[in-house]
Amino acid sequence: MTSENEPRANAGPTADQDAVSDEQAIDLDLAELQTALGNAEQEAAEQREAMLRMHAEMENLRKRLIRDLEKSRKRALENIMNDLLPVHDSLEKGLQAAEEDASVESLREGKALILRMLGKVLTDNGLEEINPVGETFNPELHEAISMIPSPQHPRNEVMDVVQKGYRLNERLIRPARVVVSSGSGND
Repeated sequence: MTSENEPRANAGPTADQDAVSDEQAIDLDLAELQTALGNAEQEAAEQREAMLRMHAEMENLRKRLIRDLEKSRKRALENIMNDLLPVHDSLEKGLQAAEEDASVESLREGKALILRMLGKVLTDNGLEEINPVGETFNPELHEAISMIPSPQHPRNEVMDVVQKGYRLNERLIRPARVVVSSGSGND
């Protein structure tokens, strides 16, 4: 037998050594986790900053688009007003001529000229007249105010236009008010 004072044979690590190695492993794991957490926090901060920058850019873009839209609207209105000023001037001259005992014929010619000028301004700015006499009634473009039996016209044909309709840039702004044939009366 061996005495107590004799050294033991190498029986493996002691409990103190196991505890130290476990603590070192925990410290290493903790250090790795803290590093990973720091990296994740840094990346989250960078992503937040990028998101805030993008949000600010989108807000600036929205404000710029609103400003550009308003400028564009004002420019379009200015162009229309510039087109209408000659019509206004002609109307003023026509009223002055009417006060100076102008002939009925010259007043009629002046009105016809002004109407042509106004018509040109309207068509140049995208207004299209709807005058559907002789066409088939279309409820998307026409408003029937009455139906009259007529042997000369087929059923649902526009016989008369009470008020012309208008489209602005392919969009209906006023339907034509029309009288429609209900057929020969024998239908």
